[in-house]
Amino acid sequence: MAFAKRTTAQVGRSGWLVALFLAVMAVPVASAVEIRHWQQPDGAQVYFVESHANPILDIHVAFDAGSRRDPADKPGLASMTAALLDAGTRSLSEERLRERLADAAASLSTDAGLESAGIRLRTLSRAPERNAALDVLRAVISQPVFPPAVFEREKRRAIEGQRQQETDASYLADRALERQIYGQHPYGREAAVDVTTLTRLQRADVLAFWRSHYRPQSAVISIVGDLNEGEARQLAATLLTGLPKGGAPLSPVPAVPLSSANPAPVYLPHPGSQAHVAAGLPLFTRNDPDYFPLMVGNYILGGGGFDARLMKELRDKRGLTYGASSELVPYQEAGPFSIGFSTRKDQARSALGVMQETLRTFIEQGPTQAELDQARANIVGGFPLRFDSNAKLLGYLAVIGWYRLPLDFLDRYPREVEKVTVESVREAWRRRVDPSRMATVVVGATP
Repeated sequence: MAFAKRTTAQVGRSGWLVALFLAVMAVPVASAVEIRHWQQPDGAQVYFVESHANPILDIHVAFDAGSRRDPADKPGLASMTAALLDAGTRSLSEERLRERLADAAASLSTDAGLESAGIRLRTLSRAPERNAALDVLRAVISQPVFPPAVFEREKRRAIEGQRQQETDASYLADRALERQIYGQHPYGREAAVDVTTLTRLQRADVLAFWRSHYRPQSAVISIVGDLNEGEARQLAATLLTGLPKGGAPLSPVPAVPLSSANPAPVYLPHPGSQAHVAAGLPLFTRNDPDYFPLMVGNYILGGGGFDARLMKELRDKRGLTYGASSELVPYQEAGPFSIGFSTRKDQARSALGVMQETLRTFIEQGPTQAELDQARANIVGGFPLRFDSNAKLLGYLAVIGWYRLPLDFLDRYPREVEKVTVESVREAWRRRVDPSRMATVVVGATP
């Protein structure tokens, strides 16, 4: 996307506050993380983990305001709206807002993805600093004004960023693949963003999008840190009070259509010395019944770095690329399974053939027991490091809340990985992944 995350990260005036804020250490997480969940009267879902290891509080508030909610004729609107949330409120200019955060030794950032957009706050848990930071967060959530001058500044910045991205062959390949996979589906909105669509966006569009999508009933509040449950409940109860209530519910996201069989490869010109290849199809949901065999299989095929099959076949054995990988991205509806790599233009056809043959062989035969044992050991062994700090845990908590995953998901994950067998991987990949339905894009080489 053209919109970089705008972050307001400030340093407090008192030296001890600065030192304390910057010295947040990784918090060892026991095998069991106790996640507490409740729904507020306004409809917001709240997920809370109590942690007193450091005097720090992390909060994330997500809304159903990601790019999937972009109007078809205004792609990029969701990201522009999120990027401008902290640009000023009814009572705070952009500069004054940053000063308030600096005084509280707090940091605030906004984010926008495909399925949601949100605001993240990190603050000291001591009442004076916490309350000052929360006042700013409440204002950013419920009182953004999207100043005209700042809107025009950010719009110019987004347009320039988009122009730069469109010179990058890997970006062009990924965007073209997304268009091939999702077409007019809402999951394809980001791929429709270009300089022309950004130029058409107006401040009135941002205001209207905020009013219709930043509603309590779609919010997921994630809280991790130095509070007890009573304090967390009180905090959450006041966080969204300034937002408008009610309104028509947003329409459900439609199912992703099945890819057509044997889609014609797309070739795009590019002056660079390398060709960039991307291939994929819609496949993977966050609540997928085949989640673990598909995920472990992908690690073996292309997600496991230098030990992955694609790396061995394309790089180690044939020297066709410096790196090749595959990725599974789970969404509410079918997210993409994709493979990507770069190679010399004169090698693009042979490299594409090796990639396709490697995938077919993997689907037909599945992994070896040795590959599976290594994958399970690496995934399970590294899993605790994914949430070994409050900040990392907050990200997982937000995902668990957004997709309504089981509260014991973090405990269940390694156990489910250990259950995966060679046969379960082979069976899931044979049944779910059809290479004949994969879209393919090659940027920088001819057929």
